[in-house]
Order: sequence, then structure tokens, then C-alpha cells
Amino acid sequence: MVVIKSKNEIAIMREAGRIVAETLEALREKAKPGVTTADLDALAYAIIAKRGAKPTFKGYRGFPANICTSVNEQVVHGIPSNKVVLKNGDIVAIDVGATLKGYVGDGATTLAIGEVSEVAKQLMVVTQGALAAGIAAARAGNHLEDISGAIQDYAESRGYSVVRQYVGHGVGRQMHEEPQIPNYRQGKRGPLLKPGMTLAIEPMINVGAADTRTLKDKWTVVTEDGKLSAHFEHTVVVTEGEPEILTLL
Repeated sequence: MVVIKSKNEIAIMREAGRIVAETLEALREKAKPGVTTADLDALAYAIIAKRGAKPTFKGYRGFPANICTSVNEQVVHGIPSNKVVLKNGDIVAIDVGATLKGYVGDGATTLAIGEVSEVAKQLMVVTQGALAAGIAAARAGNHLEDISGAIQDYAESRGYSVVRQYVGHGVGRQMHEEPQIPNYRQGKRGPLLKPGMTLAIEPMINVGAADTRTLKDKWTVVTEDGKLSAHFEHTVVVTEGEPEILTLL
């Protein structure tokens, strides 16, 4: 069942979303060559805790860290580590969740470390564009498939592949609520979008093929062909007019 949020609930989610946005902005400043992904994890925890929230991911289904850090060919769910040192030319997708007063904000960005290739730059531009296209379709009166189709069309028309094994989702009291939001068409319209729906829209876009596999740590997802992947995400609320992004500064 898709839960419609009240104005009070959305107000709390707006606070949680701002904490996510502040954390991602701080991580953007921190993420430089020579920094470990564990350094990023520690900083994220400090910011989230200082704001009176909790890292949503820590302990979720046994996940061992506060944030996800996925480098280069890693798609999602990378585990921060002292052994992973960011270097010039890397890209790193950082996924942050913050739970405040029982409600979740969820957002992700992909960052360039130092000077990156044109391939990496274009991948990030297209993935951001796909997210923007999906958000623009999150309007009352549209259907879920309109979001999915907008993302797929944007990415594939530019020659990129859309990851299919992992999808966006409703968000609120739980990190993963109904509905699931695929980044590609499923051939059915899906739920009607109504004001008060809160959605985590998150395209994961690959330079090469869409296929992925999971590493032995049982968390880190990588592209099957070893080519680059990017991930951007915002939590949004459907309104009577333009969708509101809750994970913006």
C-alpha cells in the first residue's frame, strides 16, 4: 500500500532531507585524492549525529556502515573501508540516509575525484539528467510508469544503459516503502501519483551494458563488464503542482 503523508510528516521528512543534503555537501568537500572511503563514512556519521538524526543504513539488513560508497565500476552498496583510497580520476557514488523523528531522508550523488575522464564526466551529466527527467514526471495525475519511462528515455537516447536489478522506492517511516520505482518501463501504468506521496527516485546508469553482479562481501554491486556506473538520488514529494525535492540544501 502506498502511504500518503500528512503535512506534519512531510515537514519532518523535509528536515531529514536537509540533513542528507548537508551531509552530501560536506562529503563533496572532503572527497579528494588520498582520502579513504572510511574517512567519508566517519564524517557522515558525525554530521548526521550532530543534527540529532541516525544513519538509516547502519545495521539495515546487516549493512556494516553509515553510508554507501561505490567507486568506478561499483554501482551501489559499496562498503566504506580504510583500504579504499580515492585517487585522481576516480568517481565515487555516495548514498546517504538519515532518520529523524522516525522518518527517513534518502539521497545520493556521484563525485569526481580530481581530474576525471570525459567518459566519466558525461556519465555523471547524463545520470543527473535522467534523475531530473524522472523528478519532472513525478506529478499528481501521472502514473508511476511516467517516472520510469522518463528516466529510461533520457539515458538510453544518449547511448547509456539503465540498471534493472535495483530500483527507486517509496520512503517515509521506512527506507523502503511501496511503490517500487523501476528506472525503466515495465509495460503497465502502475499507481496513480497523488499529492502526499514521498518517493526516492534514483537512476543507476552504466556506460556499458546494464548487467550487474554482487561481490563476495554480499553487498557491493558492480557492472558485469567492469565499465563505469553512476548513481544520483533525491527524495521528492508529489504535490498539487511541481514536485518538491526534499534532499536539497
